[in-house]
Formats: sequence, C-alpha cells, structure tokens
Amino acid sequence: MSSLRQRYLPLFLRAMGWWLIATGITSAQNRPAPVDSVQAVTLGQLAAGEAELLDLTHSLDEKSPFWPGDDYQPFELKTIATLEKNGVSSKAFSMPEHFGTHIDAPCHFERGQLTLDEIASEDLFAPGVVVDISLKGESDADYRLTVADLTDWETIHGPIPRRAIVLLNTGWARFWKSNVRYRNQDAQGRMHFPGFSAEAASWLIKERNIRGIGIDTLSIDYGPSKDFTVHHQINGAGRYGLENVANLDQLPARNFFLIVAPIKITSGTGGPTRMFAIQPRTSK
Repeated sequence: MSSLRQRYLPLFLRAMGWWLIATGITSAQNRPAPVDSVQAVTLGQLAAGEAELLDLTHSLDEKSPFWPGDDYQPFELKTIATLEKNGVSSKAFSMPEHFGTHIDAPCHFERGQLTLDEIASEDLFAPGVVVDISLKGESDADYRLTVADLTDWETIHGPIPRRAIVLLNTGWARFWKSNVRYRNQDAQGRMHFPGFSAEAASWLIKERNIRGIGIDTLSIDYGPSKDFTVHHQINGAGRYGLENVANLDQLPARNFFLIVAPIKITSGTGGPTRMFAIQPRTSK
C-alpha cells in the first residue's frame, strides 16, 4: 500500500493542480468585470480610428447664450486684418471668462483656492459618467439632482469611479440656439433650469472624491438659486465646475474618458474650454 501511495499520489496531486488551474481560468473568464473599472482606450487606438472622439463643446457666436449680469456682454468677433489689405487674415474676439462651454476654477466662488492656471494638468483628464435627469427636468424646470438619484444610478451602472468627472444631462442643451429660452427667465427676471443640489454635490465630494462636475445649462446651481450653494460646495473643496457642456445625450452612462482643455489665463477665475469624450468604438 505504501508503494502504491508513493507511486500514485504525485500523479493525483498534479491532476488536482491542473483541475484547479483550469476551473480558476474558467471562473475568471465568466466573472463580470468590476463595476468600478473603466475600459482603457489608448492614444494609438484613437489615432487608428479604433476609438470614438466626441466633441462636448458649443461653437461661439454673437447669438450664444450668456449670463444676464450687468457687465456681461455677448461674444464679439471682429476682423483686424484681411488677405486683400494685409496679406493675412486675422480676427480678435472678446467675451467674459464664464461664457459658452467653460470651466469654473476653484477660486471662482472661494478665496484661497486655485486659479485657472494653477489647476493641475492631470486633473483635466479623468473618467466620466453621465447622470440623465432630462425627463425630470422636462416636467420640473427647477429640478435639482438628489443623492437618491445618484444611488439609483449606481444601482444600475455601478459605483461612480473615484476621481471622476460627473456630468448632468438635464436636456437643456436643446435650447442652446435661443438665448431667451435657454435662460428661461420669469417676469421677475429669475431664471429656471435644472441643476445639482448642495446635498448631491457634497455626497460626490465626500463619498466619491470626484475631480469636478459638469452640466448642460448656464450654471451647476439650478436657475433660481441666489446663494449658489453648489458653487460654494464644489469650489470650496478645490474642485471645478463645467457649464454649457454640449452633446451629453450622445454619451453612455459610463466607460469613457474626458479631456478638459481650458484656455490658460494667469489668475483666471474660469475660461472657455474645449471638451472631448473618448470611448471605445462600438461599431466601424
């Protein structure tokens, strides 16, 4: 019996080892990907056309909507040189910092926070998610994103990645071509459009450690706001806001990356921003 055990035990252990390896591989293949993961896209894939690039930026002209403040002016573009007269074509533009698709630097609402040029470059590249409240915004122009909305989103899509940028699709971008409709002011001059709630902003900062938030309206605060609590929450935590973001209805709920490329103004409180979403190509 001892000789048989010595002869066959190594074979048995070897067979068990191969079985464990094989079942481990099978279970790993069948195991769902972690819900907090984001599918990586390389620059090589992007250059080769194997990834999709979506522009999230509105084009600017003199009809573009802007904040109705006393010293806010519409976008202006004028010609300062022509090919016929100067041998070169050149124009000059003027606009407020917070105009069109733009970024609110942390110093926008809080003292001692980073100015636009001080935001770290790595914080302008991040995984993104889109929370869609367009149906709620359609029935209630003053709707504010709640913590329950966020936890409901996570029940379906998985946890919001840490250090992500959370974008809110309110459906308001459909009014971009009309300054009057986009502002949606009542007889007292109060604007009405959806936004984040202070509770949701605080939860995203404390529970998900986000880099920033963005929205497709004039403000991350909802239209009637007078105290701008969301701005104070976000900027006070050293985070930034993105406003008037375009094409959010064309993005999936998650699994894309964002490139946020604002103009670099020394001591700026914000500035016009070109934004792109990068995601795996779903079809060729």
